[in-house]
Amino acid sequence: MPDRKSMIKRLVDYYEEVLSMPHRTEIARELRDEDDLFLLLLYSDMLGIPNPAFYYTLELYPYIIDKYHDWHLRMGMEKSPLEGIRCC
Repeated sequence: MPDRKSMIKRLVDYYEEVLSMPHRTEIARELRDEDDLFLLLLYSDMLGIPNPAFYYTLELYPYIIDKYHDWHLRMGMEKSPLEGIRCC
């Protein structure tokens, strides 16, 4: 017979999955919107919008270049709209 802790954990996991199932598309949309906002803040200086934290975000560029590539393709742009970033 399975121990009580693992049974309760499985029950809680099942409960959380049942609650989140009808909202998965909404959650995915919210996460995508948050990513878009983050990219806007990160690249805002290159778009002409002053960003006081630009110096601190420079070190993030190598880590998010793949996300940026996916973003501009999702927005319908075949090539990067920013001249300083060549991801394609």
